[in-house]
Amino acid sequence: MLVLGLETSCDETAASVVERCDHTGRLTERSSVVATQEAIHAPWGGVVPEAASRAHAERWLPVARLALERAGVSLRDVSGVAVAAQPGLIGSLLVGVSAGKALAWALGLPFVGVDHVVAHLVAAAIDGDPIPLPAIGLVASGGHTSLLRLGADGGLTLIGHTVDDAAGEAFDKAAAILGLPHPGGPNLEVAARGGDASALRFTTPHIQDGLGFSFSGYKTALLYAVRGAPARQDDRGRIQPAAPPPLTDARRADLAASFQHAIVHALARGLRKAVEADLAAGEPAKAIVVGGGVCANAQLRARIEALGAERGVPVRLPDPRHCTDNASMIAAAGAERLARGECDGFELGARSISSLARGYRGRPAPARPTP
Repeated sequence: MLVLGLETSCDETAASVVERCDHTGRLTERSSVVATQEAIHAPWGGVVPEAASRAHAERWLPVARLALERAGVSLRDVSGVAVAAQPGLIGSLLVGVSAGKALAWALGLPFVGVDHVVAHLVAAAIDGDPIPLPAIGLVASGGHTSLLRLGADGGLTLIGHTVDDAAGEAFDKAAAILGLPHPGGPNLEVAARGGDASALRFTTPHIQDGLGFSFSGYKTALLYAVRGAPARQDDRGRIQPAAPPPLTDARRADLAASFQHAIVHALARGLRKAVEADLAAGEPAKAIVVGGGVCANAQLRARIEALGAERGVPVRLPDPRHCTDNASMIAAAGAERLARGECDGFELGARSISSLARGYRGRPAPARPTP
């Protein structure tokens, strides 16, 4: 089965062709093309939604054509079209959803809307063996930080999430506070090299029995360390706190290392709690699956690998190029749905939120018309 995937959920225009083996369930990437928008959004220090959607509208067709060319196939060889339908920037999503519907309708192919969060986990199975189930999953990206339980039947249950900032969002905001360029997360990781991770200590909040996350406090603590704490009022009048030390290159490295350590610790702690909860319930996970842009961070990958080795649970991490937004994970997740006999109708719309809480299972796939 060959599936063409389109990804336009935020600021990357991507297309990919993924093949799923009917006998083994193995997912193989045949091609992957990503047109980044970093240069478009860099002057603003973040993604501008209207600019992102306009760029998607201009780029999706040439990107899709190049993906098919690199895969050595034509549209007539494709078994289905998968698109990122949720969650994300609504204007950006609409471009990919509309394009996918047009292709599927014109070719008489099944159309599949994919949840972007789910796709981040499926990315760990690309060019590898299927993920053993049940499993515990962590998605950590610029817009999402979620802990999930993957059931033996392939069903997903949300068991923990952030109550404010996502981990990747926190990295981006921290980078801005430290005067680092966009994209913030990768540049903060570079700045942290050689820094002292104990220079600034953060308090890890305990939320939802350790399965929830909160990152806004980390950002505030870093802001005070860089710019100084705000003046406070007491019985004797206003007191102006001492000015913070100058933000030298050495201090920037120390603060970046400290912030990175705190975020990684919080994510690893939540993942550990989830694995231990499953073990206590008598349903031990057969794998730890991680996805999302933040899991490209080398320190986080090392901590998760260490956790898996300690608990005796295999760890499935996607290739770093499959951590950030890409269409291969969309095509792969779409192929899994098609293999289960699911697809969507053309009435499916884009949604800014994830479908995890809704438990949507799709509809039977129609038979492919005979040429």
